Amino acid sequence: MRMRFVRPILAVLAVTGLAACSGTPTPGSTGSATQAPSSSASSTSSPSSSATPSPSPTSTSAATGQGNAELSITLLETAEASPQNFTLVCTGGTPAAESKHPSAAEACNTLKSSPSILSPAPPRTDQACTMQYGGPATAKVTGSVDGKEVSASFNRTDGCQIALWDAAKSVLGSDGGL
Repeated sequence: MRMRFVRPILAVLAVTGLAACSGTPTPGSTGSATQAPSSSASSTSSPSSSATPSPSPTSTSAATGQGNAELSITLLETAEASPQNFTLVCTGGTPAAESKHPSAAEACNTLKSSPSILSPAPPRTDQACTMQYGGPATAKVTGSVDGKEVSASFNRTDGCQIALWDAAKSVLGSDGGL
């Protein structure tokens, strides 16, 4: 008879304990509890949560840019394929005649609306990334955007990298083989 009362109480305590672990911390709390909710509360899916922390600091300082760019892009979709090389030149968010890019107008528009897209923040050591593999595609972008030097590498090796790729895919000239 005693077990009949103990089991429901244990179940309620277990559910309460789990709910307490997944809740958001109260303002002013410190430690690792502050880190975990920020990544889970700020997103609805893994790839977007990994991209959100990186661009936030830079996108608030420069939401839109002048749209001027001179970039050299090397795209390698598979290990067996030859690298594709693109040149993207934008003036005021409009592609210049010397651009040799598959979607120059879209790429220039992306750079004007989000000039920091090619300067993501370095990955945080406490950032969790999904262990999903997006394919062997890699890209290297060098040059300048709005007078600032750019040297960025992209790949699709995990959820964080896939999110960065997806944010810059119009500039890279590919969606990574998807």
